Amino acid sequence: MSCMSINQEKALYVHIPFCKKKCDYCDFPSYSGKEGLMVEYTKALCNELKEYKDFVFKTIFIGGGTPTYLSYECILMLKEAFEDIHIAKDGEFTVEGNPGTFTIEKLEEFKKMGVNRLSIGLQAFQNELLKGIGRIHSEEEFMKSYKMAKEVGFNNINVDLMFGLPGQTMEQWKESLKKAVDLKINHISAYSLIVEEGTPFHRREKNGLLDTPCEEVERKMYEYTKEYLEKVGYNQYEISNFSREGMECKHNLVYWNLEDYIGCGSGAHSFIDGKRIQNTGNPEEYIKLVKNNGTGTVDSFKNSLEDTIEEFMFMGLRKIEGINKLNFKRRFEKDIYSIYGDIISKHVNNKLIEDDGENIKLTPQGIQLSNMVMSDFILDKA
Repeated sequence: MSCMSINQEKALYVHIPFCKKKCDYCDFPSYSGKEGLMVEYTKALCNELKEYKDFVFKTIFIGGGTPTYLSYECILMLKEAFEDIHIAKDGEFTVEGNPGTFTIEKLEEFKKMGVNRLSIGLQAFQNELLKGIGRIHSEEEFMKSYKMAKEVGFNNINVDLMFGLPGQTMEQWKESLKKAVDLKINHISAYSLIVEEGTPFHRREKNGLLDTPCEEVERKMYEYTKEYLEKVGYNQYEISNFSREGMECKHNLVYWNLEDYIGCGSGAHSFIDGKRIQNTGNPEEYIKLVKNNGTGTVDSFKNSLEDTIEEFMFMGLRKIEGINKLNFKRRFEKDIYSIYGDIISKHVNNKLIEDDGENIKLTPQGIQLSNMVMSDFILDKA
């Protein structure tokens, strides 16, 4: 690890794999019922973080799982480890949390740790929908957690909302968006439900027991989201993300711009100088590996130039402003049209891509069909 260039500011992702209860749609490397590992895991994580005390991070994101589910004792350990981690002067430091796992004490320690942004997994304001997707909290608990966060002094808050949920109506979705806006939340992530393999939802869907809205309703939900949030002062800067002026998530922009980031914890990934590094997803194995090697890494490989170009396209097209042609040329020393000319022209003709002179970006219709469009950017590898 020490051979990495440390002069340039990087981003840091820290994974906390513990959840009070696993949600029915979730396929992240997170676990419920492993609370007994919390202290050992946090010790291992603090050891792995020591590797990066010479770096300066422009963004830090503690995700999961449910970081706010960590015990108070573990949060104190983590806070101590972060005393040696350098964050840039105007750095963004986010912690994810779920309502029902917040306490004033925990939030105060996160604040002392340097955390200046919270991302709250709400998903819906209607209790029957929350119950239907296996969330542990109610709307009332969200409101309590939100007020608590404001009380402690967190003003930069994101809320996750989901549409296309089983039994969800258009009216309920409109109500969720309006309630979030009425709270003056300055960042909203609005995702459609994706049924992932191996989840309880996937099993229910296979048995015809998952009553999700049809594709047309889901498309209308997304269209409404864009129109409504724009009307009330939010800027859509990525397919699923909307923010007040200047409140975009800097950490996520690192991923979408395919910049370097370091991942610590089980299931975390790093991308450094074109190299992908992967930690074990198993918390028990992670604890052992860090004890023996100081890191949880189990796999690493160097991206080919084609891999990196493809990833740059997939991630960049998620941004509403799209891919800057000059940036592409600077990064890859090639004109974007020399690689993708035919594909760009094809999708400009069918009105799914637009070239405004500076940027190549998806049109509103292209966003609706983004998976299909992006699959065209896979390169033939000899």
